[in-house]
Amino acid sequence: MAVQEPVTGFAVAVVREDGQWRCSALDSAALTELDAAITELGKLRSTGAAFGLLAVDDEFFVIVRPSPRGPSLLLSDAAAALDYDIAADVLDVLRVEPPDEDDDAVWPEGDLEILADLGLPGAELEVIVSEVDLYPDEQLQMIAQRCGFDAGFSKLLDQL
Repeated sequence: MAVQEPVTGFAVAVVREDGQWRCSALDSAALTELDAAITELGKLRSTGAAFGLLAVDDEFFVIVRPSPRGPSLLLSDAAAALDYDIAADVLDVLRVEPPDEDDDAVWPEGDLEILADLGLPGAELEVIVSEVDLYPDEQLQMIAQRCGFDAGFSKLLDQL
């Protein structure tokens, strides 16, 4: 891997407990290291759903959902693994080979059903991911809206 430039974007933890959504910022290390994101999310003591939304450099996003059997992951663009360590880490955990350097297609890798139990079926998530004209934050806003935590998500992003 090449030496990584500083990464811009945001990392948000989303928790649903007792029917209420709560969004909070994760440490910026979560944007560059998958282990850091998983560790931070693991610290959120919640009886309900907990997952992370990572938007990296206006290029791609990662959804991380920790579980006792290992994290569920979705990478919006597998080709990002060629340029970003965190995307390469996701493919590594998924045991998926990174795409060829000259492959310019965009496709997701991971669990499209990652948020199905929260009201976002895999087919709909795939439609959102395939909207390549949208920035990752716009795609994540659509996900937040579909799952019902868009008010808290928008408010948090305005503060970041």
